[in-house]
Amino acid sequence: MTTNSSPQLWLYDTTLRDGTQREGLSVSIEDKLRIARRLDQLGIPFIEGGWPGANPKDVQFFWQLQEDPLKLAEIVAFCSTRRPNSTAATEPMLQDILAAGTRWVTIFGKSWDLHVTTSLKTTLEENLAMIRDTIEYLRSQGRRIIYDAEHWFDGYKHNRDYALQTLEAAIASGAEWLVLCDTNGGTLPHEISQIVKDVVGMTGELGTGKDSSQSPVPQIGIHTHNDSEMAVANAIAAVMAGAKMVQGTINGYGERCGNANLCSLIPNLQLKLGYSCITEDQLTQLTEASRFVSEVVNLAPDEHAPFVGLSAFAHKGGIHVSAVERNPLTYEHIQPEQVGNHRRIVISEQSGLSNVLAKARSFGIDLDQLKVQAKQILRRLKDLESEGFQFEAAEASFALLMHEALGGRQKFFEVKGFQVHCDLIEGKEASNALATVKLAVDGKNILEAAEGNGPVAALDAALRKALVNFYPQIATFDLTDYKVRILNGHTGTAAKTRVLVESGNGRQRWTTLGVSTNILEASYQAVVEGLEYGLLLHSQAEAALKASS
Repeated sequence: MTTNSSPQLWLYDTTLRDGTQREGLSVSIEDKLRIARRLDQLGIPFIEGGWPGANPKDVQFFWQLQEDPLKLAEIVAFCSTRRPNSTAATEPMLQDILAAGTRWVTIFGKSWDLHVTTSLKTTLEENLAMIRDTIEYLRSQGRRIIYDAEHWFDGYKHNRDYALQTLEAAIASGAEWLVLCDTNGGTLPHEISQIVKDVVGMTGELGTGKDSSQSPVPQIGIHTHNDSEMAVANAIAAVMAGAKMVQGTINGYGERCGNANLCSLIPNLQLKLGYSCITEDQLTQLTEASRFVSEVVNLAPDEHAPFVGLSAFAHKGGIHVSAVERNPLTYEHIQPEQVGNHRRIVISEQSGLSNVLAKARSFGIDLDQLKVQAKQILRRLKDLESEGFQFEAAEASFALLMHEALGGRQKFFEVKGFQVHCDLIEGKEASNALATVKLAVDGKNILEAAEGNGPVAALDAALRKALVNFYPQIATFDLTDYKVRILNGHTGTAAKTRVLVESGNGRQRWTTLGVSTNILEASYQAVVEGLEYGLLLHSQAEAALKASS
């Protein structure tokens, strides 16, 4: 828990710039604005919005934030130092930076002499002039400067004296932050710790050189990449060595192997080390923010991510579940609610009776006094899992299984049969499918047909078409994900197939499954149970509303 006396750390999010350099990640202007506002709500003080002028999207992004600014966070423009053998005042890209209208600008420059001579193809002295001239010019235009020392740790290890000269140039020109970057992600924590300590100890001395009498003594920041799976550890090592700013991205998105993951850094720094990063209330929004960003950028969330993943506080082994039921500290390093997550009891072939009892309680079913039924459910569960069912990823199907074992599974409808016909046209990418379903609802038979761009889509459409007149709420249900796994591939086309279907109603999501040697049969099972569970949720919500009125 943080207090007013907790040491302050400044978080700097670069999801919208460095994060978008991840392969396969692309965002629109609207996406960037939504993410920026969500990060603002989360309490991130510095949000790097991109490189104005690098593309029309970033230009428009900064313009729109000038019209409708963030509430708390500083939006930061990002840019390199001027080009060799030019002047900052005549540099077109710096005019784009000024037009972005941000109070803070992050400028990156070269720290490693190898990059100066190889990448920039200029002299070491000209690189120092580029750093000085760029920062001085932006300062003269009223901007405050964060200086990112690119490839800092590699530069320091290869040519310590020159790397320190680049920092001295930034300090003398008026940079308020010096951010040390492990750009290649290859440095280890013990190296990070020692080098950051050295720089923190020398910062004041570096600022006493020529023309530096009016310059503020800057604070040190850290920017790490994950190429050695060390980004979070390296950032923590830097903080413990004296860094006061931590740069990273939500979910660790970034080029190559990604950046330091703020969703891991924030709780570790705040809950474990006692630093003040964001408020406790904001910390409880962390899981939601992580999932929001993954949804906006259209990447599946990492279910096993620390702190914010769906499985971060999931318990599967029977002994674990029994212990956690008595005292969560036995197998949980923090309370899940502190980061906005929750505890989950996973049901699988490894489950014991305690798993079944705990899972039943999570669905509002009290089996503690019905141990015989609970044992029957456990036996049925293990029999089904031996056939290929996997309920740990399909909790809605397990809930229906429990209701059925207790004799309380509500029959909203009965499927009496279905047929699917596909037209495959040679030379055409798309195939049309026609599904016909025969249902019974309240004793009334319904025969309905619908088309889709595939057999599962057609089957889903036919089921909805047949049921929507009886259950209008089905119109709000969406099939949001469809996964297929072959369970015993050695049997070829006769292999058993497991299908997972994720459905939602705009407020909740649930997953159901089906298993069969016939992929359409497995899909049918999963789709039908998805509709059934959605109707069950609606029925339970209506009952709760009536009870409260």
